[in-house]
Amino acid sequence: MVEKLQQKGITSGSVLEAMLNVPRHMFVSDALCYRAYDDTSLPIGFGQTISTPSVVASMVQSLKLTGDEKVLEIGSGSGYQAAVLSELSENVTAMERIPELAERSRAVLGSLGCNVKILTGDDFNDIESVFDRIIVAAGVTVMPYDLLEKLEPGGILVIPVNENGRGHRIKRFVRKKDNDFFEEVIGMATFVPYITAERPV
Repeated sequence: MVEKLQQKGITSGSVLEAMLNVPRHMFVSDALCYRAYDDTSLPIGFGQTISTPSVVASMVQSLKLTGDEKVLEIGSGSGYQAAVLSELSENVTAMERIPELAERSRAVLGSLGCNVKILTGDDFNDIESVFDRIIVAAGVTVMPYDLLEKLEPGGILVIPVNENGRGHRIKRFVRKKDNDFFEEVIGMATFVPYITAERPV
């Protein structure tokens, strides 16, 4: 799997090592273990999926983690991406709106010794903290600009944004010190919908 990630443009040695260290088969059902290391998304129940490894690696790589950042993940699902993030940062908070998935991921992450705080809920406005990095594992139709306010100056947000029903553009926002934002598209993929309180600009 890691060799395929390199072929797909993942160049960060720390991200490749994290992907190598996290046993993806622990985050899927026994019936799908034989496909755990394929570069494909897989169902995890409740209409949700575990993301394609190359998409996880690309999004995590774009966060440019050095180990000291405070990271928030929204839509943690199986907990797989949170486990990868925990290899790269000691301060990871993950949000999951489906209680059963949150509980299952807590158990798996705990068994692997991953230092991740799992919150059950769907409203990031309930979190008082601000973060250095935020990663969203679900596709939005209306950009939740309130989420940008949860970023420290210099912080990075990575989020999939709906592209007229043809999948999602994965966007990377960098918060500048003057509260302006640099924005770029880093890839395309298809995600389950982001379900929470969204408001238009």
